[in-house]
Amino acid sequence: MGNTFGHLFRVTTWGESHGGVIGVVVDGCPPGILLTETDIQPELDRRRPGQSSIVTTRKESDTVKIVSGIFQGKTLGTPICMLVKNEDARPEAYSEIAEKFRPSHADYTYFAKYGLRNWQGGGRSSARETIGRVAAGAIAKKILKTRYNVQILAYVKQVHKIKAKVDINKINNEIIESNPVRCPDAEAAKRMIKLIERIRSEGDSVGGIIECIALGVPAGWGDPVFDKLDADLSKAMLSIPAVKGFDIGSGFDCITMKGSQHNDPFRMKNGKVVTSTNYSGGIQGGISNGQPIYFRVAFKPVATIMQEQQTVNINFQNTTLKARGRHDACVLPRAVPIVEAMTALVLVDHSLRHKAQCEDLQAPL
Repeated sequence: MGNTFGHLFRVTTWGESHGGVIGVVVDGCPPGILLTETDIQPELDRRRPGQSSIVTTRKESDTVKIVSGIFQGKTLGTPICMLVKNEDARPEAYSEIAEKFRPSHADYTYFAKYGLRNWQGGGRSSARETIGRVAAGAIAKKILKTRYNVQILAYVKQVHKIKAKVDINKINNEIIESNPVRCPDAEAAKRMIKLIERIRSEGDSVGGIIECIALGVPAGWGDPVFDKLDADLSKAMLSIPAVKGFDIGSGFDCITMKGSQHNDPFRMKNGKVVTSTNYSGGIQGGISNGQPIYFRVAFKPVATIMQEQQTVNINFQNTTLKARGRHDACVLPRAVPIVEAMTALVLVDHSLRHKAQCEDLQAPL
């Protein structure tokens, strides 16, 4: 219940934050795709803790192992199981919250739903669950790149009140990965890093915005009415821990525009249908129109802060709690590959659904 994502390309994550192993099962991957651990590991390295001075100090190699679905370096079309060992789990750091609910965490709501909870790092509610998503997303990204030349790029657009200036026509992976905050604006990145370091020293946290673009998505992907491509992207992003908002294309800014300003005029260019503007964000009527897909994802400040806060215990008595353990003061730098992974999972699923339904139809211009 709630642990599987996708229709034809189905992903099921499993494991807990401080358990022995965490991982994912990918079902529906086409056969014959060249795939080894070396295709997966770089994405997990971008997500792993301890990679810079501005993220959690938990030391995990997050080394992936593929245990099924691959033979002689190629996918079999059968379920692919991947796992990662938890090497630096310290459940004792969470002993106090065994009887206290952390403010703005899932502690109380999990208890209200199930009548019990895994208090060691939050169990399934921990962002460590996203290891499985990123591993699966690496497969999806390879399929999209090799079959359709689709490229997905996410980056930090804003941290707290610091906004980056980004030209989406001039960014690439090298620019994004050139600094630990993963912001393509070098000057803004320096200010973001200093802010995160200061906030961390104060025992507090900050949020921000990740922007994502998908280049090369052909026209025609997506399904009306309830499975619109943008609706599925929204669900995918809102399923990521700490995400509080999603907008695509012009987003909420469209309310200040007139229809004559907001419409994306069609025209022919080099024998293809294009639009002279892209306020739609590459999706119209829930279906891709061949233009770049771009959207923004809002992340809240991390709920775990090193300051005393009011809360209640499992006996529903008022008390206080000061968190311990190793936590990010800002999740955005490590969330960039998670946003890319979830985008890839949505797009590869819709590519397979489109092929199954419309393969014999003439391809749109």
